[in-house]
Amino acid sequence: MRALTQEECTRFDADGLLVLRGWTPPEVVAAARAAAIVQLADRRAPIELEVDVGYPGAPATRATPGSETVRRLLRAYERDDSFRALSTAAPIAAALHTLIGADVLLVQSHHNCVMTKMPSFSSLTNWHQDIRYWSYQRPELISAWFALGAETEDNGCLSFVPGSHRMNFARERLDDNLFLRMDRDDNRALLATAVTPSLDAGDLVLFHCRLFHAAERNRTTETKFSPVFTYRAVDNPPLAGTKSALVEDVALPVV
Repeated sequence: MRALTQEECTRFDADGLLVLRGWTPPEVVAAARAAAIVQLADRRAPIELEVDVGYPGAPATRATPGSETVRRLLRAYERDDSFRALSTAAPIAAALHTLIGADVLLVQSHHNCVMTKMPSFSSLTNWHQDIRYWSYQRPELISAWFALGAETEDNGCLSFVPGSHRMNFARERLDDNLFLRMDRDDNRALLATAVTPSLDAGDLVLFHCRLFHAAERNRTTETKFSPVFTYRAVDNPPLAGTKSALVEDVALPVV
């Protein structure tokens, strides 16, 4: 079983980001990709449409061409054994235990989806922190992004600002939806430090919930499938009465 090295742990602590090459075995990647292709073709519920989110590049209304474009296959943990194999296998449990330092739970209320970035009508996701709409005792969750194929700038891979999870941002640096404002010199200077790691099938990206990240549109002719799951320590529960507490979380194997 692949264990994180001390160097990797130190890098994650400093950057809020860790790219692990060749993490997922090819047969697990193939099974998850096949399931995602079938479920997208079937439009198997629950799904989220690009028009539901309204990010830049998404169809404006349900009467607009492309309005049926799927953005995410929701509730991935429940959808297929292959997604459960990705998200709860012993290696990911061990890696997260090393980084979180406690028993680990898979969060079902946030992420827990397969991102289906489709050609033509996929949207741009501006710079944001995932924790902005989440409610936990501590802002110390980790997300895992699994590449099921090549992820590049052309098909809308993720970009990150290393170290931004350790920074504090005045409210005026964010817009009404808590995205970074692009009309400010301090934000533009921050984004000059961003990185955009290309991924291959089987690669894994771990990133902190306070890390600023973004993604471009898919400018290719093929859909990009990216399962993403979020995890928390057992002693970092969601706040009662919030969206974060709506669905019971899943315990990962103790390793």
